[in-house]
Amino acid sequence: MRAGLLRTAFPQGFAYKNLQVGRLRAAAVLVALEPGNGVWLTRRSMRMPSHPGQVSFPGGKVEPFDASVEAAALREAQEEVGLDPAQAEVLGRMDDYVTGTGFHIAPVVALVPEKVALLPATDEVEELFLLPFSVLLNPDYPTPRKAYGQTGLRDFWVWPHPDHVIWGATAEMLRRVAMRLRGVE
Repeated sequence: MRAGLLRTAFPQGFAYKNLQVGRLRAAAVLVALEPGNGVWLTRRSMRMPSHPGQVSFPGGKVEPFDASVEAAALREAQEEVGLDPAQAEVLGRMDDYVTGTGFHIAPVVALVPEKVALLPATDEVEELFLLPFSVLLNPDYPTPRKAYGQTGLRDFWVWPHPDHVIWGATAEMLRRVAMRLRGVE
């Protein structure tokens, strides 16, 4: 997808739901869309205290010194994958997402330049990879799954990738991105 089409799917200031959920841990993630390629994802280091080894967007805790969730997402992306904030064209935010593990996540959508040079911080990120737009635009994905967890039977989405399992909060936020790109939401 070209930058113009991405801007159409995510116009500046598009509406989002900002959930007020109290005592959950505030986090922000950067949904970094690279025109012509896809969305950038990370596989978290096994040394991370929360969600080790899982696929995620670059992001993390919103700190008291962050001017906004957008600033937090850009700061975290710079720390985790070396993205210069000046290279990110922030388009806006998607609906907030609350996880079963106690996080209140604000997804921030941004365009990054084609062939952007990123360098993962090895203490936080094991791997950095693209999920192609062809996968996001494919109506056969994501695939619904069910599994038993601590709270009983749980429904969740899984995105196909030859090397990674993309599920949970990341899969749901990717589903929301895909629906906007497909013109469904």
